[in-house]
Amino acid sequence: MDKLENLIDNMKDDIIKSTQELIKIRSVEDEAKPGMPFGEEVNQALEYTLKLGEGLGLKAENIDGYAGHIEYGEGEETIAVLVHLDVVPEGNNWTYPPYGGEIHDGKIYGRGAIDNKGPAVACIYGLKAIKDAGLKLNRRIRIILGTDEESGWKGIEYYFKKVKEKPICGFSPDAEYPIINREKGILVFKMVKDLTDKNQGNIIVKSIKGGDRPNVVPDYCEVVLEIKSDENIFEKIFEEHKKQEGVKMELEKKGQKYIIKSRGKSAHGSLPHKGKNAITQLLGFLSKLDSIEGDVSEIIKFLSQKIDDEHDGKSLGIDLEDDVSGKLVFNLGTISLDEHRCELGINIRYPVTFTDEDVFGRLNKVLEPYGIKVVDIEHKKPLFIPEDNFLVKKLQKVYKEVTEEEPYLISIGGGTYARAIDNAVAFGPLFPGREELAHQKDEHISIDDLITNAKIYARAMYELAK
Repeated sequence: MDKLENLIDNMKDDIIKSTQELIKIRSVEDEAKPGMPFGEEVNQALEYTLKLGEGLGLKAENIDGYAGHIEYGEGEETIAVLVHLDVVPEGNNWTYPPYGGEIHDGKIYGRGAIDNKGPAVACIYGLKAIKDAGLKLNRRIRIILGTDEESGWKGIEYYFKKVKEKPICGFSPDAEYPIINREKGILVFKMVKDLTDKNQGNIIVKSIKGGDRPNVVPDYCEVVLEIKSDENIFEKIFEEHKKQEGVKMELEKKGQKYIIKSRGKSAHGSLPHKGKNAITQLLGFLSKLDSIEGDVSEIIKFLSQKIDDEHDGKSLGIDLEDDVSGKLVFNLGTISLDEHRCELGINIRYPVTFTDEDVFGRLNKVLEPYGIKVVDIEHKKPLFIPEDNFLVKKLQKVYKEVTEEEPYLISIGGGTYARAIDNAVAFGPLFPGREELAHQKDEHISIDDLITNAKIYARAMYELAK
């Protein structure tokens, strides 16, 4: 195995350069075009990565722009490494350009650095090292390149419909170490309410808009208000509210209208406690304004009372928990409200021993009296691989050999491509004790960790395919 590690050390500069180049592509899902189902830049990232694999002497195939794979080895059976090339929108307040791929203090900065472009590159060079080492394989290794992991999984679903062969096992380098054998079920949906009882109060809510995706803690939200009278009283209430610890809001006046800008901190939707929700911060203030009336007032009060900054859904009656994977996780990711309708983007991670019916059965009982409906549901079932599974044992062996750390098993609320096939787990790339920056500003991966990941993944692929 020293040979693999030496080969990867010799590739260090190329691994860094390829990671930087891939980060520079803003591969956020966009309008579909012919042959580009998720937009031009996602397609650019896919084509770049396939070309990288080909340039390293590996087989590469584009599956109609929906996905692709890079492959090496011999045999009837295949093991899969499932990565993704798309990213969530960059958000605000970055220290360095989010698509610059710049290096500072030994770290490569940029959206996708750790989620999931850096690890994807590490796996590709790990596969190159296996090839260059001339190691005998009894199975083929296939790195599957997803393109819309952050926004629906249509690409990976298309891939497995088109490519009939099913891998016997695999891993996704898209979470954290040591080994994740439990992933909570994921629900993404909208909560909607038509606003028919018009506001006749002193303060008219013209619009509320905030958040980018349901699976991201929103770092910005704004409301446009029309104040009919008592402007001084309103401004005084706002200034008092702003003095509360941790509140970051700004007030701007344009003619008869006021714009309140709420600023939070983004985080992954599976870890909402690590962020600051700009939507709930704003709703907390609006709920104090007695001069807002009608359905708008009711929905604001409902949201501030039933959601607020709760991350377990307790006030919504869905605070499920089990011993295997822990508590349910709730994130209010987006809001779009005008004088006619309110739409909320919700992301829930529920414990592995429960079902989606358990969640919605409880939730609908709370929503029904308020006339709020659940629509546009996307569901990913939980993942649970037993600890005595051969895949788990192989990866534990690799992790301990490289890091000399204990390869314990963990559960997460995040959802990875591991659940796209049977018999797969999430495996890295975040080492214990490192800050989780996926979906946050200043996302980065240290160069040392990037290279260590390549070594771990090379060994893991070889152990599973030999």
